Parts: sequence; C-alpha cells; structure tokens
Amino acid sequence: MEYNNDVISRINGKYDKMSKGHKAIARYISDHYDQAVFMTAAKLGNTLGISESTVVRFASGLGYEGYPEFQKALEEWVKNKLTSAQKVSGKYASSTQSEILTSVLTSDMEKIQDTMNNMDPQAFEMAINIILEAKHVYIMGLRSCAPLAGFLHFYLNMIRGNVILLDSTSVTETFEQMLRIDNKDAIIGISFPRYSMRTLKAMEFANDRNAKVISITDAVHSPMCLYSSCNLLARSDMFSIVDSLVAPLSVINALVVALCQRRPQEVKKGLELLEEAWNNYQVYLNDEINFIGDEPILNYSLRKDI
Repeated sequence: MEYNNDVISRINGKYDKMSKGHKAIARYISDHYDQAVFMTAAKLGNTLGISESTVVRFASGLGYEGYPEFQKALEEWVKNKLTSAQKVSGKYASSTQSEILTSVLTSDMEKIQDTMNNMDPQAFEMAINIILEAKHVYIMGLRSCAPLAGFLHFYLNMIRGNVILLDSTSVTETFEQMLRIDNKDAIIGISFPRYSMRTLKAMEFANDRNAKVISITDAVHSPMCLYSSCNLLARSDMFSIVDSLVAPLSVINALVVALCQRRPQEVKKGLELLEEAWNNYQVYLNDEINFIGDEPILNYSLRKDI
C-alpha cells in the first residue's frame, strides 16, 4: 500500500531499533509534524535538547541522503494530509448526495467482507482466551481510534472486572497508568494508518514487561505487529478525510459477542449490578420522570424544606 513508503511509515518501521535520541526525534515528529515540517535540523535539535548532528543522522538512518531530503519528504506527507479534503471533493464532485451515501456504504461493506475473508480464526480464538485469562486488561486507542477503545472498554467492563482504558496526552502519563503491568496482564492496542506512536510505545512497554499483547490493526506489516503476539486485522483505508472504522468495529463486536458466549453468568451479573446502580442513582436523586396521560411529571418535591 502507498503509505508503506512515506516518511511516517519509515519512522514507525524503524522505531524499534532506534537509539534513545532518535526515538525522541521520532516521537516529536509523529506528534508535532505540523511544527516539525518547518524546522531546520538545528532548530529541531534545540527543541529536543539534542545535537544537530543527531538530527542529521536520524534522517540518514531513515534512508534519506540528508536532512533536506527528509524535510522535503515530511513536507510532502503533510501536504498530502492537508489536501485530503480536496481529494474527497474531487472524487465526489459530480455525485449526488444519494450517490455519495451508496458509494460510502458499499465501500464499507467491501471492507467488512475483506476482513471476514482474511481474519485468522486462531488469532481470534487466542484473543478471547487472553482477555478471559488476564488479571488486568489494558485498552489503548487514540485519535480516531478512541471511540473504538471506549466501546470495547464499556462492554468488557460488563463481562469482567479490572479493565483499564488508557487515555493520556503523553507517553509518560501512559507509563504511569501501566506502572504495574506484568506477565499476568494483557493489553489491546488499536491503531491504523497513520499509526499512533503513543500506542506503539504502550505496547512496547507491555511487551517488555512480558504482558500478553493483542493488536487490532490493518495489516500484517503494521508496526503494531512488532510487539503483538495476537493480531486481529481489519480493513480501514478509505479515499477520504474520514477513516473508515466499520470493519474494526465489527471485529470488536465479534469479540464482545464471543466473550459473552464464554462467560454468560458474568455478563448477567454485570448487567444486574448496572441496573441496580441505575435504580439506586435515580431513587437517591428522586427525580424520575413519570407520565400521567401525555404530560410528563417530574417526581421531585417543590417544597423548599426538602
């Protein structure tokens, strides 16, 4: 696929073998590419507190002849990213709203079909077992993948306890939340192009602590697979400014259904506890809405002494 040769994919692909200084540069560029694209090697070095020569060696290590060629590649990548909205407009310029709807839905159906045809049943079964056997399950998905991570976290909480959603703005904060992860735990990392460096770092940290690592990503050559022993692959690409997450969400739905099938009593107990909490919360506030005829009546007293 095209993104395999772009500058960010090169960074992700070589990240695991980089030196400490080069990893700092890689993280900064991935998280602040809109600023880094305008920086000279000296400016980037000053920003990170490293030497200009380290920045130049970083560019060479990615396969570029020097920093200017690297900067040009980064500029091209940012340019393509920023003009993606224009590409969408060009693709659908002569389409009606109904045709756009049909085109997008058809594209999503094709991605689900492709995901279904290429899913590894053994990897799926392994993921189920890992999630059920882990003492703690950590989940991480950032940017457009955050809704997927939140969705999975919500339902795993009903199936089992000790599920932690990692949500932070820095690698340091992520490590703080994962401080006690060990070989009895598991992490589920969710990321698609453009891959999240923070999610990759969390998976690397978990792997170093001998935790079980599950990735939900797009392809076997994804950098997410560097640290994962169980890869659930789902198509996500779309010629659009919007990432297509329908297929990954379907995979997550399948995970939830399979887990419910394996642990029906735990699910029933979780739902009962949740319903009890809802009822207690409403009774505590005493503000339920009842209906008399067609008129809603708020069930709270208007007396000031209550």
